[in-house]
Amino acid sequence: MKTTIVLLLMALLFAADQSSSKLTLKVTGVRNDKGVVRALLFKGETGFPDDPAKAIRNASVKISGTQAEIVFDDIQPGTYAISVFHDSENSGKLRTNFLGIPRDGYGFSNNSMGTFGPPSFKDASFQITAGQNTHIIKLRH
Repeated sequence: MKTTIVLLLMALLFAADQSSSKLTLKVTGVRNDKGVVRALLFKGETGFPDDPAKAIRNASVKISGTQAEIVFDDIQPGTYAISVFHDSENSGKLRTNFLGIPRDGYGFSNNSMGTFGPPSFKDASFQITAGQNTHIIKLRH
């Protein structure tokens, strides 16, 4: 009986591991290593692309050369979208000029762009599957 319970628990733990995923986000095209790169990961269109309270995960990482790498662990498979920006002054906000045009690099998953503003969640969305996933975003300036 004890052996059966132990085997059942091990099978459940193995199954739980198989249902979660890991996402490695590589951000390229950073102009300098000042400040940090910030990212928001969204599971749905609510709050996308700039409401940290609606993002399921957020991260802030140091820059290495002209790139940064962010790893999100324990993500459930599904449809997601990401927004990133180079926070050169480490202020927590995207710097813009008087017209609202970003002064630092920014980007979205699928390297998607909107016409006058950010892309829709649909245009930026991509699939995360069980296991290891990698997504690359090149910053725009």
